[in-house]
Amino acid sequence: MRIAYIVQDLADPAVTRRVAMLRAGGADVDLYGFRRTDEAPGQIVDVTPHDLGRTIDGRLVHRTFAVAARTLTVGDWAQGLRGADVILARNLESLVLGLAAKRRLGSHARVIYELLDVHNVMLGNGPASTLLRTVERRALAECDATMVSSPAFERCYLAAHYPDRPQTLLVENKVFGAPGLAAPSPARPAGPPWRIGWFGGIRCRRSLQVLSSLTRRFPGLFEVELRGRFANTDLGDIEGLLRESPGISYLGPYKNPDDLPHIYGGVHFAWAIDFYEEGANSSWLLPNRLYESALYGAVPIALRSVETGHWLAEHGVGWLVDTPLEESVGRLLQSMTQAEYLRSFEALRALDPGLFSCDEADCRDLVRRIGASERAS
Repeated sequence: MRIAYIVQDLADPAVTRRVAMLRAGGADVDLYGFRRTDEAPGQIVDVTPHDLGRTIDGRLVHRTFAVAARTLTVGDWAQGLRGADVILARNLESLVLGLAAKRRLGSHARVIYELLDVHNVMLGNGPASTLLRTVERRALAECDATMVSSPAFERCYLAAHYPDRPQTLLVENKVFGAPGLAAPSPARPAGPPWRIGWFGGIRCRRSLQVLSSLTRRFPGLFEVELRGRFANTDLGDIEGLLRESPGISYLGPYKNPDDLPHIYGGVHFAWAIDFYEEGANSSWLLPNRLYESALYGAVPIALRSVETGHWLAEHGVGWLVDTPLEESVGRLLQSMTQAEYLRSFEALRALDPGLFSCDEADCRDLVRRIGASERAS
């Protein structure tokens, strides 16, 4: 099977993971994408990407013009899609491009919409939100399936807005390709200080403020390690916050998935709370860090009321907190004992690693489901 994969950010580690999964599942992959860096990556899992140009995170108008320009030049960049069996488009801007290319080339490829986030701009009642949902509705009419990483995206968004939507494929953000999948790290030396890891795309200003406040309120009770990249331009003065919060350290980027055992192996708990788009995307998603932390024995801390909290409650693991976070998290850490921590660690280790990771058999099943997707007439 030949899959043309169109993405909005070639540097996103999740793109690398998806390409690796598709190839492990037996598919040939042609990769097309925009980038958020000065230069496009040379190769991604031995696939040389087709560079569609640079866009800027958070700049919707700029990205809209970039997509519009590429729809007008389909003949210049999309000839490689001519032989594709499937066009897999990550997020709405990529879907618009994929459909434009399919029409221009007269392709009969199946089209799958990989919907990984639903941003607030898609949910309002103003002109921009209405226009974008109209574009999405018309695009979905030409799709054979959508692919979501959490059932809440289907339940709370797609079903609410698009009753005539195509079938939905659930593909969770499980870890693929990291070393030591079958052996979670042993329990860390007990705190205090308890060590909390917040790894990946760091975009929640409210979480940063809460953690900063708590480290100053309870000096020596816990420490916070930040790793990854700051993914939101509205986070404020990060350097100033770190200077004022001696219990919080930013340790730079890391390589995913290679570094996962090491970084999660060094903390007791994983911060799995996100208020970036509260009540919508952040409440619906099942984030990468949920699966990564659970696989490597860092006990997740999550809000009880959101999809991540529901997932943890269903499996009887993790620590669930409520708002206001300052009081709830403070009480949790103040009352934490070595015995309680060890029980929460052992509960994670007792679960089937297949809940958190996928293997080549899962990848073959994914490619099979993609190939079999076909919109009901």
